[in-house]
Amino acid sequence: MAPGGRVSARGRGWLWDLLTFERMITGPVIHLVYWSGLGVIVLAACGVMGASVGVAFRERSLETILLVLPALVGGLLIVLAGGLLWRAFCEFYVVIFRIGDDLSALRRAAELEQQSPR
Repeated sequence: MAPGGRVSARGRGWLWDLLTFERMITGPVIHLVYWSGLGVIVLAACGVMGASVGVAFRERSLETILLVLPALVGGLLIVLAGGLLWRAFCEFYVVIFRIGDDLSALRRAAELEQQSPR
């Protein structure tokens, strides 16, 4: 039986569907990759901002503070731009796999239509 208690289209189990690529598992995996990548982006941005603040506290001069401000803005831009680019990248792959799922559903519907008597 397939997840949800359904029998797969060919009467075999969910394991057979996974082994024969009738059912794809990449969609959920991409969601995990997205959240992991977003966490790395946020950690990198926090590292940039933290390092700039640490330099400002260590040097304590006006020039250093003026140099730290662009680094803080850069860290925020890393979070925003990196997050948006990462989201677009992952959405692209989700769309590709959903197209594959839709084509598979259309194929099954066409097979059922051919099998049914008219």
